[in-house]
Amino acid sequence: MAEGKFIAYYRVSTARQGDSRLGLEAQQKAVRDYLNGGNWELIQEVTEVESGRKADRPQLTEALRLCRVYNATLIIARLDRLARNAHFLLGLQEAGVDFKAVDMPNATPVVVGMMALMAQDYAQSVSSNTKAALAAAKAKGTKLGGMREGGLGTPEQRLVGQQRSILTRRHKAESFAADLRPMITEMSQAEMSFRSIAANLNAKNIKTARGMKWTAAAVQRILKQ
Repeated sequence: MAEGKFIAYYRVSTARQGDSRLGLEAQQKAVRDYLNGGNWELIQEVTEVESGRKADRPQLTEALRLCRVYNATLIIARLDRLARNAHFLLGLQEAGVDFKAVDMPNATPVVVGMMALMAQDYAQSVSSNTKAALAAAKAKGTKLGGMREGGLGTPEQRLVGQQRSILTRRHKAESFAADLRPMITEMSQAEMSFRSIAANLNAKNIKTARGMKWTAAAVQRILKQ
């Protein structure tokens, strides 16, 4: 049975299909049948009228943003409703959002990424490029491997690793703030106080980037960024 929060994404290929709801109702029914039973919440449904060959889909971008804001799972009726090319599927894998395809419930982002890699023989090209780069580095006298006793590496390597970790956490926080800012801005423009906005976010069970409850100060920082 389904558990947790979900954002549904539906796609129809033409404006005519969007207007007549051809195909849309079938997707909606498949999603609702899948969610039938269990402890779940369908927060929002997003519909895109777009060609399946295009990777630039604003409504899908919005659906992914909502998933990150609500810490929800993206749910679709059919996997082929998302894309037919490896580039787009890999982009979805890197979006930092869990998703569920009703027709392929075991197709996790990792599985889809592997399917995309196999489809375009991507793994082989990456391996070849990596080997060539390592060979070129070795020819220049660069020491490969880098790790020393206990796998700790040199002080320089540890410093680089720490800096990379800091930058990764910072990037994640900035991306989360960018996803959430439109919602907070809208409430601010409605003349809600920072404290009221924080209470509203907490009531919606939306956590901060660190998984904490919202405070007025945290809301103010998001608006100032």
